[in-house]
Amino acid sequence: MLTPVVRTILLLNIGLYLITASGIDLIGRFGLYSFLSPAFAPHQLLTHMFLHAGFAHIFSNMLGLFFFGPMLERVWGNKRFTIFYLVTGVGAGLLFSGINYFEASQLRDAVVAFQSNPSPESLEFFLSDHGLVSQFDNFLKVYEESPSDPAYIRGAIQLVNAYYERQLAVPMVGASGAIFGILMAFGLLFPNTELFLLFPPIPIKAKYLVTFYGAYELYSGIHRAQSDNVAHFAHIGGMLFAFILVKYWGKQRNNFY
Repeated sequence: MLTPVVRTILLLNIGLYLITASGIDLIGRFGLYSFLSPAFAPHQLLTHMFLHAGFAHIFSNMLGLFFFGPMLERVWGNKRFTIFYLVTGVGAGLLFSGINYFEASQLRDAVVAFQSNPSPESLEFFLSDHGLVSQFDNFLKVYEESPSDPAYIRGAIQLVNAYYERQLAVPMVGASGAIFGILMAFGLLFPNTELFLLFPPIPIKAKYLVTFYGAYELYSGIHRAQSDNVAHFAHIGGMLFAFILVKYWGKQRNNFY
């Protein structure tokens, strides 16, 4: 049975998703942009967690909230569960933004370095470092044939600048950070509760499932591929802040189930 706060969060997320799906650009205004983006605003650290980019995205997040959220709300009560959900969601955004700032700063420095000394060699290095060689292989070949041509130099600089601007223009959205926080809390409070997975169809204790997810997200975040659009460090941030909150609230092992 749904609890009051879980029901409210579900309805809010579904309602905002339907508004977005109707063509109203809520993500462009309330999604979480990079700290280096001119589109960034502080309120986005909160608002991003109520928006989703597609049906599969919102379905998986709300399914996790539906299954694990009510039990936590019954244990903590409405107020504490609300605080937990918001803190883990904002915490997820903060960790993601911190990692993103570091990565975007490195990209910005690489762009500035290329602008100060543009050449086919440095362009190839930049494209290779960001997995873009196949996309711009034809331009790179003609640039190598005429490395001193002003038109190709300008084109190379524009290419590098455009890539940097695209990275800053993509907002992060989703309740995943808070949902992974809920999963972490569930594993801490009910470590020996057996959950039945669909894929593969086997039972597994909550503590092992949380450990697996945490290790997977950390690995995926560190070894993230260029085509991977999942905010793994937001998931890790939600789990980290959940761990801190649960420990701070003083839950004892002998109360676990």
